[in-house]
Amino acid sequence: MSAHSRLAWLGDELERATTADLVRKRRRRLSPRIVLVAAALALVLGSGIAIAAGHLIDSHSVAASLPAGTKALIGTHPTCTAVKDGVEYRCTLERPPAPEVSDWKGTVEPSVDASKHVNGGCRSLASDGLTWTCYLGRAAVEQKIISADFLGAYSPSPGQG
Repeated sequence: MSAHSRLAWLGDELERATTADLVRKRRRRLSPRIVLVAAALALVLGSGIAIAAGHLIDSHSVAASLPAGTKALIGTHPTCTAVKDGVEYRCTLERPPAPEVSDWKGTVEPSVDASKHVNGGCRSLASDGLTWTCYLGRAAVEQKIISADFLGAYSPSPGQG
């Protein structure tokens, strides 16, 4: 679930809980000030959750997501460093990918998170397939590595061919 979806879900849950509470306490009317404070608190907390969710992804998670997305990258032992935290990473493989592609430069592959959902994608920067730039979330869609409808899709095993 994306940070935006989680924030929308949180807002919906807060609205349902508030409505249920108001129905139970009809005899007591909430002041406009209390309603305004509750709405501001929900906005601040929701933003904090979205920011925290973006930081849950670290370089190690990105490195693990490469072979989880593509079978040819299994056993390559990637290491990644953040170019822009939570968005863009530069990854280097310890050994070349499987030889199913003769020239890896420009090849794009999906990345898959620990929950087995497509979280972004990577593009090879070198013919030997040892250097990649990976993008997470919408950035992978904007880079035309994956389609918007593929982002978040369930991927129970690494893709092949």
